[in-house]
Amino acid sequence: MKRHTLLGTLLGISLVSGSSLAHIEQSEPLQSLRQSYFALLGMTFAPMGDMVKGKIEWNDALFTTWAEDLNHAAQFGVERGFAPGTDKGTTRAKPNIWSNMDDFQSKLADFRAAAAKLAETAAAGDPGESRQQFVATGGTCKACHDEYKSQDYLY
Repeated sequence: MKRHTLLGTLLGISLVSGSSLAHIEQSEPLQSLRQSYFALLGMTFAPMGDMVKGKIEWNDALFTTWAEDLNHAAQFGVERGFAPGTDKGTTRAKPNIWSNMDDFQSKLADFRAAAAKLAETAAAGDPGESRQQFVATGGTCKACHDEYKSQDYLY
């Protein structure tokens, strides 16, 4: 519980600091919210992938911490970043998200469920199971990316 309190305090401090605000595009705050959310997920998921692929040594405790972090980040309400009209501007979100919002939200729910299961699986301490659930979680990311993420920024 102390870890969550510390993380909350650090997040609060970072949100009010000038350097934190400098990364938000004031003319496109909801696009910035989405980009920040997905960057956070990617920066959490990527080192887990390196561990799964053997690029870095397997460490149960570290993998579990990263899986817990991913789960916590995944649960953030990024949906508010997809408000009507935010399909324009600096974004990689394809316009079909807004016309298929139910499907997009379903895919997001699948990802959140998979991230929660990954945290649970990692905490159980079986590297083989953790690797399998990591791949399954990545599959939920891919399902959404294939349909709703452009490789280039759309302007």
